[in-house]
Amino acid sequence: MAAAGRQSRTAPSLPAPLSLTACFFVLLLPPIALTGEAAAAAADDGLSIGVNYGQIANNLPSPSRVSWLLRSMRISKVKLYDADPNVLRAFLGTGVEFVVGIGNEAVPSIASSPAAAQSWVQQHVVPHLRAGARITCVTVGNEVFKGNDTALQSSVLPAMVSVHRALDALGLRGRVNVTTAHSLDIMGASFPPSAGEFSPAALHHLRPFLEFLSATRSPFLINCYPYFAYKDDPARVPLEYVLFQPNAAGVVDGRTGLRYDNMLYAQVDAVYAAIGRLGFTDVEVKVSETGWPSRGDPDEPGATPEYAGTYIRNLLQRIEMKQGTPLRPATPVDVYVFALFNENLKPGPASERNYGLFYPDGTPVYNVGLHGYLPPMLLSNAAPQVVIQFFRLVAIASVAFVLS
Repeated sequence: MAAAGRQSRTAPSLPAPLSLTACFFVLLLPPIALTGEAAAAAADDGLSIGVNYGQIANNLPSPSRVSWLLRSMRISKVKLYDADPNVLRAFLGTGVEFVVGIGNEAVPSIASSPAAAQSWVQQHVVPHLRAGARITCVTVGNEVFKGNDTALQSSVLPAMVSVHRALDALGLRGRVNVTTAHSLDIMGASFPPSAGEFSPAALHHLRPFLEFLSATRSPFLINCYPYFAYKDDPARVPLEYVLFQPNAAGVVDGRTGLRYDNMLYAQVDAVYAAIGRLGFTDVEVKVSETGWPSRGDPDEPGATPEYAGTYIRNLLQRIEMKQGTPLRPATPVDVYVFALFNENLKPGPASERNYGLFYPDGTPVYNVGLHGYLPPMLLSNAAPQVVIQFFRLVAIASVAFVLS
């Protein structure tokens, strides 16, 4: 973008149609697949924000096409809810960093059998790491403490320990973290942020869980949705505050004097306060999910493309500033947006199927400045060199046509 305002020395001598055509094909050209250090360097130059790639749908593009889409948007961090080998293979050589997951249904068996944990790691992690994938974290279950399944809740930590030991035995300590993602429902109090504390039901499990995270230097993942607070009480929750709007009056924590201009950062600091209340100060909080629905049922106020676009756009701008929260100003907030696509088979209210940045055909649901390219199926399945050569030939033919 910085070069866009410069005067080109050759542009004035070229016919305008040629210049426009050349620019068109440069923009359309998909990114080149990289390997080794070049791939890691390219990922480091990507956006700071990550994205959740859910697949509860029957109309999504193939993983190879999604790979082109995310690279064209400079997204360098992806979170999965499983360890889909097709997805991980499609991103080989891109430098994209992955969080992979173990579903809730598999947690009890892994908790009760170290051999099952070893088998899962050998099948879902090791082959992809050897092939060059960047897997940095395994999540064991998702929002387990939100429900009433006490057997599942009691299995999470043992399963995490088993997976960690399996990774450690393979020399992957420090390279692949192990954690789980929590719903904000684990909080008993979250306002003001300094009063944050876990609910009594969750507290029983979270103290030993935090001991594990601290010992293994793994992050605490929390799914935060300011939209839920607005939906539940739109008359009292200021829309500007939940949407990161610059004109938001914000709130001041009376205990600390810290001012919050958006709800997401207040929620994150409430989690930090709850963790600190248990004596842990070295566990980093990361936002594993946040988003805003573009459509909802009649009883879901605020679920519109306008508000969804505003939330994500302002969130992107804030994350790219690499600022921390008022309580942790030196620690940039690590965020994964939910979600990449609208997922038409998700159960629940209409909003659940409308959190995507994109429709399945690659069309943006709203404009937030992330301009991606979803290639045709035939091109996405071809080798990168073939795709590049194809676009070069089309560009040359177009230029020849303009000059003729």
